Amino acid sequence: MYKMLVIGLSAGGMPLVKQVLAALPKDYSLAVAIVAHLPQGYESNFAQLLDAVTDLPVTTARDKQPIVAGHVYVAPPDYHLLVEKDSQFTFSLSEDEPVKSVRPSIDVLFKSAAEVFESGLIAVILSGANSDGADGMAAVKQLGGLCMVLNPLDAEFSTMPNAVIRQVDVDYIAGIEDIISLLVSVDEKL
Repeated sequence: MYKMLVIGLSAGGMPLVKQVLAALPKDYSLAVAIVAHLPQGYESNFAQLLDAVTDLPVTTARDKQPIVAGHVYVAPPDYHLLVEKDSQFTFSLSEDEPVKSVRPSIDVLFKSAAEVFESGLIAVILSGANSDGADGMAAVKQLGGLCMVLNPLDAEFSTMPNAVIRQVDVDYIAGIEDIISLLVSVDEKL
């Protein structure tokens, strides 16, 4: 049974993640965590931009914040976002060095979420212009999670999805509409 959805995006990914969130039903049963490499100026209002398109509550993740199903959390600017399991599932924030020149890093979120949720994790990579996310997706696959990547032909910037496909035998390479259908249908089967 899936517990969490993690989404990574960079250049060209903003319209796609908005499309995904707009399509998720208001009673979606998975918690959603998003790491985006954002240009200056978008960082501070990323949660508000996403909140405007979805019925799910969207917030910027805080350190030690409990993870709640049916909520969307975005990584704050200049912090890595990690998932931890103590007595409950929580987020932690880190100012560790950038990974692949970025902070927050998709790899960091995906790896930590994979270690906590294992086969209960769904990971999605959208458009982007670097290879962040490939190592994290490899960890998701290795620990039994479900791996989806946007078809590089549908990505405005195909470097990120191509890097994932080269490194990981993902479960789905699909267009955005098919990814949305998969995410909704997975929830309906729970």
